[in-house]
Amino acid sequence: MKFKSATKTAKPADNLLDELQTTLSHGTVARRVETLRRVTDLFINGAVDYSDEQIGLFDDVFQCLVEHIETEAKALLSGRLAPMHMAPPKIVRTLALDDVIEVAGPVLTKSERLDEATLIEIARSKSQAHLKAISMRRVLSDALTDVLVARGNDEVVQSTVSNPGAHFSEGSLSELITRAERDDDLATCVGLRPDLPRHHYLKLVAKASLSVRRKLEAANPGQADAISNAVQEASQRIRAAAMTRQTEMARALVRSLFEDGRLNEHQVATFAEQGKFDETNAALAALAGVAVGVAENMMIESRTEGVMILAKVAGMSWSSVRAVIAMRDKLSGGSPTDMLTARDTYDALRSSTAQQVLRFHRMQQNTESPASVA
Repeated sequence: MKFKSATKTAKPADNLLDELQTTLSHGTVARRVETLRRVTDLFINGAVDYSDEQIGLFDDVFQCLVEHIETEAKALLSGRLAPMHMAPPKIVRTLALDDVIEVAGPVLTKSERLDEATLIEIARSKSQAHLKAISMRRVLSDALTDVLVARGNDEVVQSTVSNPGAHFSEGSLSELITRAERDDDLATCVGLRPDLPRHHYLKLVAKASLSVRRKLEAANPGQADAISNAVQEASQRIRAAAMTRQTEMARALVRSLFEDGRLNEHQVATFAEQGKFDETNAALAALAGVAVGVAENMMIESRTEGVMILAKVAGMSWSSVRAVIAMRDKLSGGSPTDMLTARDTYDALRSSTAQQVLRFHRMQQNTESPASVA
């Protein structure tokens, strides 16, 4: 193999080039390691000036040199190349695919030369240690976090959720909410993410509150009622703190439509079809004449009865109710609702029965005035 000087500023080092050709032909492992170190120095000292062709030449040399060398030498090379945005891509990929995490870890965590397809391939096939290294990258796409959440153990998932540069799909968020039911540390970590959509936050709070209530009641069986009330008040405070600017704007829009007489079931269905949870919830609350908080509690229930009760009181047709249920299914990422069975249930539900159930919900949460969408 011929190796030409890669840059005007880098020293040609003819003796190094002669040594390289000798090493690749019949050098010992020790000699390969020493030559690898010198070639790495040569590349790092002039990397900003190299053309793509010259980087490709270094890539080929690195690939040849790393064959049959010790893990420690590979790990050292990985650590030196990982932060370089112009690192030779083929050797970076080779290092990332190594089964030994000491070799793969540095480039998996830091190298910007790894494309998403390679990262997803590694996340789907390699060890939990490899997944942990990937989880600490500066930016994680939702396609990548889908794999990390699906395959990762508790440590990997916690690391992924703690990464401010991570993006999550609706499906992954639903999975995280489910996993958080049995992991208080994860629940806290998920709940602290500023980008967590409100409907997921409310589900997280509702499930966490139930878990806390059971633990407290088990520890203090004689104070079950007091503990239940305390947990409910804490949940209400958390919900108020979770109010985002987006939620406030959504409720203001619905309030304006309601006050102008322009809010109807068609508008509710439109909000639902657009996947706008806050607007849909506020609109249902207004048409049913209940507080937004009451409607929220009913909307985030795992069963669909709460939605149907609100809709029946609001006098909505099945087509609009179907749109709201479909939105819930999509946002939760869970199994789709059996719409035929749901329609039969809705058709059989009497308005008087729905009103009675709604009065019960009002009694449970008397925090806002009826018909308020603020």
